[in-house]
Amino acid sequence: MMLTPISVVIVARDASKTIESCLASLKGFDEVVVLIDDLTSDNTAEICSRFSNTQIAYTSFEGFGKIKQKAVTLAKNEWVLSVDADEVLSPALIEFLKTFQPHSKCVYAIQRYNHYKGRHINACGWNNDFPIRLFNKKFTNFNDANIHEAVVTDNFVVEKINPPILHYPYENEAQLEAKAERYAQLYAKQNHRKKNISLWSVPLRSAFTFFKDYVLRRGWLYDSDGFTIARYNALGTKLKYRYLHQENKDLGICLIISTYNRADALDRVLQSVLQQTRLPHQIIIADDGSTEDTALLIQQYKQKLPNLLHVWHKDTGFRLAAIRNLALKSVNQPFVSMVDGDMVLHPDFINSIYRHAQKGWYYQGKRVLLDEKNTKTVLNNQDYKIRFFTPGIRNRFNTLNLPYLSSIISRKENSIRGVKGCSMHFWTEDVIKVNGFNESFIGWGREDSEFVCRLLNAGIQRKNIALSAVAWHLYHPEASRKMLPENDAILEKCILEKHNFTPTGLNS
Repeated sequence: MMLTPISVVIVARDASKTIESCLASLKGFDEVVVLIDDLTSDNTAEICSRFSNTQIAYTSFEGFGKIKQKAVTLAKNEWVLSVDADEVLSPALIEFLKTFQPHSKCVYAIQRYNHYKGRHINACGWNNDFPIRLFNKKFTNFNDANIHEAVVTDNFVVEKINPPILHYPYENEAQLEAKAERYAQLYAKQNHRKKNISLWSVPLRSAFTFFKDYVLRRGWLYDSDGFTIARYNALGTKLKYRYLHQENKDLGICLIISTYNRADALDRVLQSVLQQTRLPHQIIIADDGSTEDTALLIQQYKQKLPNLLHVWHKDTGFRLAAIRNLALKSVNQPFVSMVDGDMVLHPDFINSIYRHAQKGWYYQGKRVLLDEKNTKTVLNNQDYKIRFFTPGIRNRFNTLNLPYLSSIISRKENSIRGVKGCSMHFWTEDVIKVNGFNESFIGWGREDSEFVCRLLNAGIQRKNIALSAVAWHLYHPEASRKMLPENDAILEKCILEKHNFTPTGLNS
């Protein structure tokens, strides 16, 4: 028995070949919790039931981080030792733990010896490592990562324990290949739209992995075994980046267009949507109470745009925040591109958003301001294009669409300066996180700035898109600013109190 009570937690799936040796090395612990994946098809559970100190539970797989969090919560002791189903505690480690007294402000990294076909491998990326395995569950747990999960170590001292855990993960090449395939799929899902990868670079990355592990990390010292491990490490690199590239290609965008009693402008905007080189997966008209002519126009476009949805509420004054939230409730895509109903879109507009979109970011678009003369021409002639030298426009540089330069020049912004709701683009999950727009805003102004303020306070980064996502803003008289002092006060409160959520929002 351990001097300090320690619960061992194990996550297992089809582990019948290794779990018995693992549990046999844990007989000295008063509690071992084995959380078994629901998809297990072998006799892992039957083997576990033979050990009197072992408790069995079942779960669906949600990623390694989350499933290990669950296992930890099932342990009765505060101190938890996480062990994999293909690991065995060495006799030296067991003797060490019998008299070990851990400190609550520390987490403990235990040396691990990795094996292939029963042979200890200390090279080619399998070098003896020190994963953190022993910790107090009152103060920390695993993170949420799908793969390469780790114990959260913020504000903890990490101390090393040298007596090792013995790791026996693979007995043949088929197991190496299966691991490369499974981890590549999980990696792609975990890093979807967080990392960019060019398909042409995948063979180079794979080749470098082999060279690094076989040559630089001395895989050659282990003859054919070292070659095999390096080869499958290279396969894992190739698969994970190939799958990531495919995952990044799959991005559904919902275009929300806000409108109010300006059917001629909305008509021209919807024409520009039809001309997109990449059509949005969903289009929602957020209608702040327009009369019947807007509804009739939208009905006509539904024949050309079957994914078009009209969301309307009764006209009780300027309630842009409320109608945007109503539209957001109907979004069924992971990313939202939001524009006003007087923003005529460049044919590359949606494609520009697609190229930029990365998880953890909100994107602020820009606009080209048209005068009355150009506005009339654009409304009457859908083939008319605004150019850099077109007279009667403002923000002239915003006419340029240079995709390859855009990713270089577009810059991070840490403030709410220059926020404009006429072109803003964000992840649906981030909208939910801050509870959408604040419906306390009535009348023109500041609802977009306050929304972005909460995004920034919630840890979402902002980027201003330059030389891309081009849109032409049709001229209109300025709206009434009567409610601006009250709206400024709501925004100021958000800034001073660092709000990252509004109770009067999407779900209120």
